[in-house]
Amino acid sequence: MNETVIDVKQVSMHFNLMIERVDSIKEYLLKLFKGELFYNDFVALNKVSFSVQKGEIVGLIGLNGAGKSTLLKIIAGVLKPTSGYVITKGTIAPLIEVGAGFDPELTARENIYLNGAILGYTKKFMDEKFDEIIDFAELRSFVDVPVKNFSSGMYARLGFSIATMVQPDILIVDEVLSVGDYRFQEKCEDRINKMIEQGITIILVSHSIDMIKRICTKVVWLDHGQIKDIGAIDKVCNEYEK
Repeated sequence: MNETVIDVKQVSMHFNLMIERVDSIKEYLLKLFKGELFYNDFVALNKVSFSVQKGEIVGLIGLNGAGKSTLLKIIAGVLKPTSGYVITKGTIAPLIEVGAGFDPELTARENIYLNGAILGYTKKFMDEKFDEIIDFAELRSFVDVPVKNFSSGMYARLGFSIATMVQPDILIVDEVLSVGDYRFQEKCEDRINKMIEQGITIILVSHSIDMIKRICTKVVWLDHGQIKDIGAIDKVCNEYEK
């Protein structure tokens, strides 16, 4: 019997977007005091529902602004939905934004242990994994450099290496891999394939339909914050590419 590890139920997310630009804190406070701040209600997600079974590799596709990243942040627990809820089972390693989860003032070494602690792993476990994490990220020469000095590609390599080395139950990957070079992207895809063989559940956002077709077992197509289609890879992707 299949086990549901992610259950998304009627999730909606609204943001208040300021209509008028405010150029300073003083101007903002004056407008706030006078009641002259006006907002538009932007609906990023509208009653989204789907479930993910253990071991499934789910691809999220859709144009920019469709709500993909917002949905990933809600599943990861970074954002709380305006309405609806998400139930997850197991440890989650989110790779949602380049640099997310890092303290820029700390070194790569210190951030590895910080992220390990956040994910619930002991120092002894992280000691055992440390060399493997650094070598996979190809950052041996920068291990004691504050990550605020890293490029976006270096951030992505370190983040991916940490998230995939500690073997979470659920891996959430946004477009962060697109900032690395092509060789490292291939390396990441090989790592993801090994995780798939181990039965880890993955939710992946990518604008590369070829990657979605190669890796995923199911696709969710988001359009203007709603599910337009969900199901078999070829069927949904072919319709999306029309």
